[in-house]
Amino acid sequence: MVFLRRRREFITLLGGAAAWPLAARAQQPAMPVIGWLGSGSPGPSAPAVTVFRQGLAEAGYIEGSNVAIEYRWAEGQYDRLPALAAELVRRQVAVIVATPIPAALAAKAATATIPIVFSAAADPVNLGLVGSLAQPGGNATGVNFFQAELSAKQMSLLREFRPNAAGIGVLVNPANANVEGLTKDVTAAAAALGVEIEIVHARDSREIEEAFATLVHNKAGALLVGADSFFFNRRVQLAILAARHAIPAVFFNREFVEAGGLMSYGSSLSEMNRQLGVYTARILKGAKPDELPVVQSTKFELVINLPTANALGLEIPPMLLARADDVIE
Repeated sequence: MVFLRRRREFITLLGGAAAWPLAARAQQPAMPVIGWLGSGSPGPSAPAVTVFRQGLAEAGYIEGSNVAIEYRWAEGQYDRLPALAAELVRRQVAVIVATPIPAALAAKAATATIPIVFSAAADPVNLGLVGSLAQPGGNATGVNFFQAELSAKQMSLLREFRPNAAGIGVLVNPANANVEGLTKDVTAAAAALGVEIEIVHARDSREIEEAFATLVHNKAGALLVGADSFFFNRRVQLAILAARHAIPAVFFNREFVEAGGLMSYGSSLSEMNRQLGVYTARILKGAKPDELPVVQSTKFELVINLPTANALGLEIPPMLLARADDVIE
């Protein structure tokens, strides 16, 4: 009997010892989860995610080590965003990173409590994302660059390349929540320069082909591609079509030029996505979105693809070449 009692005591002791690590693990704080809500696709957006992780790492957050990221991608189908945002809300993520505008609006509609860090190419106040740039209020903040100023600059760049162009085509995605704002900005920029424009729409690859056919038929002298995640995903197609039809085109970031496009003028996506990581880290450390002013993008870059210009038979004005931040040769 003594032997059996001691055996039971020994087994109980072992059971308690085995439970100690479990109890210790249970007391450790759960790894925070970031929800990434992207309007685009994972492949084309990989560089953006890499730089975002770098921003997190500056504050000591390493994916898979002390923070997890759950990704949701709309693949350019913006009508999927509300459901994807709802998934992240149900998952009870610590913060939602929403990029760009369509994702930000979907996240804002899905939750008024989970912090949101967004990127926007339009006025986030007018879109209802924040109360003001300095004091966002509510649960959202992020990084912004105003499309109106970019549209005016992009239009003037096209005029330098094609001063005698009869008209300039403007490609926009009608599914983009900011399509009216973008159209208004481009129209105002064209009026200020005395340029006639033709606005064409595309929300899928087939419609991109049709838009170019329309521009060619109407003898558009140049093309401005509006900022949009779907167009970013289709940047190779856009660059190829512009070259095939000999239409000088200006895009909204350098990745288009690296894919063979003529030129781009816009914010540095690398810096913008790094800042998204920095702000996300600050929220994970306890900062409130309404305490973080919306960051105004101040780094803009002009990138020119010299082989594409040569292929189009375009001579780059020396002054324009001198102003370029980067020339791809």
